[in-house]
Amino acid sequence: MSIREAIRMALGMIRANKLRAFFTVLGTVVGVTFLLAVITIINGMDVYMKRDFAAKIFGFNTVSVTRTPDLQTGPVDRKTWQEWHRRPRLTFDDAEWLASKLETAGTLAYSADAGGKVSNSHGRTVTGVMLTGASSSYFQIRDLKLADGRPFSEAEAKVGAPVAVIGKDLAKLLFDGSPVGRTIRINNFPYQVIGVLTEQGSIFGFSLDKVALAPIRSPMNGQMYRYNVANTISFKVPDATLVPVAMSEMEGLMRIRHRLRPEQPNNFELQTADAAIGFWNTISSFMLKVLPLLIGISLIVGAIVIMNIMLVSVSERTREIGVRKSLGARRRDILLQFLIEAGTLSGAGGLLGVGLGIGLAGLVAAVSPMPAHVSTGSVLMGLALGIGVGLVAGVYPAYRASRLDPIVALRAE
Repeated sequence: MSIREAIRMALGMIRANKLRAFFTVLGTVVGVTFLLAVITIINGMDVYMKRDFAAKIFGFNTVSVTRTPDLQTGPVDRKTWQEWHRRPRLTFDDAEWLASKLETAGTLAYSADAGGKVSNSHGRTVTGVMLTGASSSYFQIRDLKLADGRPFSEAEAKVGAPVAVIGKDLAKLLFDGSPVGRTIRINNFPYQVIGVLTEQGSIFGFSLDKVALAPIRSPMNGQMYRYNVANTISFKVPDATLVPVAMSEMEGLMRIRHRLRPEQPNNFELQTADAAIGFWNTISSFMLKVLPLLIGISLIVGAIVIMNIMLVSVSERTREIGVRKSLGARRRDILLQFLIEAGTLSGAGGLLGVGLGIGLAGLVAAVSPMPAHVSTGSVLMGLALGIGVGLVAGVYPAYRASRLDPIVALRAE
């Protein structure tokens, strides 16, 4: 018997017993679906963390100095929390002193953030806007591009000119046409719009386009955030290999600035995008280690079900096996027939599981900001597992079928 003929017969058996075939491979379907869904979601989350979260929150090749950690990876006790809030605040003078002392090539920016409301001259108001006061180099640090207008200049930043660059969502909510040249009020302070950012997207459902950026010394200073206080001082280097050098230099300079003795711990935080990515890599590696155990349990259950159903099938088709043997079929023909039938059955379940897994991952991508990143390797792995489970589970039933005595088999009812 050829393999093609064996597959054709197996598909005929599946069509003849659709419901039984489905429940036979249900364990395989669940296992492969779970495999594809989890791997696809992890891959998509990996892309999301590296392309969006780490890049947009921390910036690539960037070292950030903050008063307290922006990213906390575990519970914080009361003592630690109190220690954080006793730390000195970062000031504009700290940032400018660092800029004058740093020897590593790069660009330094400082910024402060606050939530607030923005309105236009007609009284249309948008609440929950992320307001950022920043130095002019902030656009370069965060790699911000403009769809219309221009960023504010260094001169405007130094004198605190009341000019602003707004996000696309905010522009659409406040104005019908181009907002450049028009006036907005940020918490009742008038600002002239000089630019509109290109679309930034969102992070974990938080829009990065509902924002307004203004010079850090503008009227927001002392009103939206503490007077002359920066939340973050960022330093971007031209190459990733310079990040450890910049971090070491910034740590030394900040310790000098804060007059810390050698035995005293840092009273500030140094953060990079690598820290956020490293945290995610730890989580994803743990999930990938646990994944085989969870999938293995499902596939073992599926294999047991397939083996039992194939044994029932051998019993039901004992007379057919006797007829085939009496007509010259060899043991290996019978063995191959049932092995291929089990593999085809399980392979069909694996194919269904692949489709369901991709669909589930696509659903997650549709209702969340994470992309569905389906790799060819995970699809092939799912199909291979599906077929492999069937072949392994079908060995014993196929062996029993091949060992049947043709005379005894022909007598079976």
